[in-house]
Amino acid sequence: MSDKIFPIGIQNFESLREDGYFYIDKTALIYQMVKTGRYYFISRPRRFGKSLLISTLEAYFQGKKELFNGLAV
Repeated sequence: MSDKIFPIGIQNFESLREDGYFYIDKTALIYQMVKTGRYYFISRPRRFGKSLLISTLEAYFQGKKELFNGLAV
């Protein structure tokens, strides 16, 4: 059994990764989105991860490589 806890209410990718929360890796999809697209309108239901996606993109573009250790990116 894993020691990681579920990130209920956590919307910041950096704190999610640094504090050891459970994370399902979707960075391969994010990388594909960044490399192949132009503009995106992010429309998802409430409480469905928009803020976490934007926070992940922010960390990616700021070059915070240490946060992506062990992930697809």
